Amino acid sequence: VQLQASGGGLVQAGGSLRLSCKASGQYFSMYTMGWFRQAPGNEREFVALISWNGGTKIHADSVLGRFTISKDTAANAVYLQMNSLKPEDTAVYYCAASRLTGRVERPYDYSYWGQGTLVTVSS
Repeated sequence: VQLQASGGGLVQAGGSLRLSCKASGQYFSMYTMGWFRQAPGNEREFVALISWNGGTKIHADSVLGRFTISKDTAANAVYLQMNSLKPEDTAVYYCAASRLTGRVERPYDYSYWGQGTLVTVSS
């Protein structure tokens, strides 16, 4: 599976962005898909995941109610709608794919990673 993330940019606090992750390769629909982020000097942290069938969505407490993960299996794509953005959301955002199911929230549970897209939120 190859992943390509896009949609990052510069936005003011309170604004919105929609990140996209386009997947190529076989069996995309069978993977748990996740979004992670990494700010300078920080470890990579879990943001959200969606199960292979879209039936389970889990969001980190820090983004709950503001971010929403979704997927379009026909388009081989996963999205992260980010609303009410805060300066502390500034980071490089990565999409990733895992063969595991359930609460797959650790970076090392994911086998495939996109290249990352930078989100900068100004105050």
